[in-house]
Amino acid sequence: MDNRFILLVEDNPDDAALTLRAFKKVNIANQVIVCRDGAEALDFLFARNAYSDRDPNDQPSVILLDLKLPKIDGLEVLQALRNDERTKHLRVVVLTSSREE
Repeated sequence: MDNRFILLVEDNPDDAALTLRAFKKVNIANQVIVCRDGAEALDFLFARNAYSDRDPNDQPSVILLDLKLPKIDGLEVLQALRNDERTKHLRVVVLTSSREE
């Protein structure tokens, strides 16, 4: 990828669509890659499994990370990123929703 992109890690399709719509509304031109769970996000970032043909040095300018994810939750994804020299300095914005006050 020649330009910096945003990685959105969000399992709820409605929330992902809302985020993409908000980006479009404010003219964010960056490509947005969407991963649906924590395992897919880690595979993408570390160029494993389905993403093994991706250049692992091509990293997002920012990661929007939902905490409540299937397979591997957002905190585990964040911990894996911070524990690896290749990804420990990536910018991560943590997103979550709650019904609690």
